[in-house]
Amino acid sequence: MPLSDFDFPFDPTLIADRPIEPRDQARLLVLPRGGGGCAHHRVADLPASLRPGDLLVVNDTKVMAARLQGRKRPGGGSIELLLVKELGDGTWEAMLKGGVRRGQVMDLARGASASVVERTRERTLLRIQSSCPVPELMRDVGLMPLPPYIKRTPIESDRIWYQSLFARAEGAVAAPTASLHFTHGLVAALRDRGVHLATVTLHVGPGTFRPVSAARVEDHRMAPEWYEVPAETARAIRQARAEGGRVVAIGTTVVRSLEAAVSGKVVQPTRGETSLFIVPGYRFKVVDALMTNFHLPHTTLLMLVAAFIGLEPLREAYREAIRARYRFYSYGDAMLIL
Repeated sequence: MPLSDFDFPFDPTLIADRPIEPRDQARLLVLPRGGGGCAHHRVADLPASLRPGDLLVVNDTKVMAARLQGRKRPGGGSIELLLVKELGDGTWEAMLKGGVRRGQVMDLARGASASVVERTRERTLLRIQSSCPVPELMRDVGLMPLPPYIKRTPIESDRIWYQSLFARAEGAVAAPTASLHFTHGLVAALRDRGVHLATVTLHVGPGTFRPVSAARVEDHRMAPEWYEVPAETARAIRQARAEGGRVVAIGTTVVRSLEAAVSGKVVQPTRGETSLFIVPGYRFKVVDALMTNFHLPHTTLLMLVAAFIGLEPLREAYREAIRARYRFYSYGDAMLIL
């Protein structure tokens, strides 16, 4: 498919730079997967759209406060690092801006330092020297890695706002944003409705959000991300299926985790890395319904949603969301495709 197919309507004034409070008061555009009109609701209304026996699957990854401020040595010029993934022995895959070369040393807070051990077009590797573990350093002095379309400096509240209720396993550099809408009250209402919950883990990396640049989307390659589908989630899916319940993915990362874990037409307990890239034409094996935020043009997330509902129905949904002034992207509103 040509990349131009994913030039979706876009209104920059709709970008949300902080979430609605309480979170479950975000708006929810409900769409039938088989076509037809949409309905306008709040996320708090989600239980009414589901049936007893349905299974909601959420991503329990936890976002690292992975943005660190540093100064180059010598000279003292300021620089910002984004630590993406730990590779062992104090080495981290990272992102940073500016003209730095292999061997460059940068001073960080609390007496820590980072040195560039590899700098290529494909990746940057840093070796971190710190008297405390790097995760502790990030928790103490790091900033939350808000997406670049949020044009403000991260604040202390983002440590709560940009973390889902389900966050447990630290390792992501971006939030699974559909989960950000959930509150304890909403989870209780879902359980009262007879809806079950299960978890997967996918540590969201920058590759998920990086815009596709290939002229044909099929030529794009996703960067691998670590994920796990635990045995209890695989069992819960089998049970929901046997009892006629639907598998409802809360976010695109859940879709990719579940679809990547299929073997022999069944979701298997799985742990490893996935580069699964879902585009229109993909045949879904597990997921029956999807709740997701609104996404940037040319992104793999938008392509996955188009694969799930169809390109033209998705275009129409975005036109309606823009007309009705929905809030877009990570801190914005959501849609539910049933």
